[in-house]
Amino acid sequence: MQDVQERYTSVAIALHWLIAASIILQLASGLWMADAINEPATQALAFEVYQWHKSLGLTVLILSLLRLLWRLTHRVPGLPDGMKPWEIMAAKATHVLFYVIMIVMPLTGWVIVSASAFGLPTLYWGLFTWPHLPITGLASETKAVIENIFGEVHALLGYGTIGLLALHVGAALKHHFIARDAVLARMLPFLKRAA
Repeated sequence: MQDVQERYTSVAIALHWLIAASIILQLASGLWMADAINEPATQALAFEVYQWHKSLGLTVLILSLLRLLWRLTHRVPGLPDGMKPWEIMAAKATHVLFYVIMIVMPLTGWVIVSASAFGLPTLYWGLFTWPHLPITGLASETKAVIENIFGEVHALLGYGTIGLLALHVGAALKHHFIARDAVLARMLPFLKRAA
């Protein structure tokens, strides 16, 4: 039986999986919306999905800031013995990159929406209007440049997230099935160390 201190806290586990599921939904909806918004048959649905995508993106931002605060104020389990120095460096770098993406990507989306010529409001889950950043008063040409630059960054971060997710999942499976340590079980309370 694993020592409780070897696991992440319940709050850390809940935030991890909520954010992970949200990011996967964001990637899927983002890839679909990019084409669907230009097709007459799917344009109306794409506008609805955009509103949902914006709300979920802001939720990821809020949850990620909470998770970072939790991480900074609570001890995390150490890495298993026997990991090579490059593996330790890769694990730490992956976690830092995830935090950067989880915070920067929603912020770039917020900039895009705020600079958009459409000027559409963000209705946060239909509850209230999320404010635009104070760039809405800029000249149309300036806003178009900002929207294009941040749109490119947002897209690149999306593709980077896909690669980082593949690396993260691959590493977790390697720990469980090859190294046979408890790394994956720390985030999956029902899972035991591989035999």
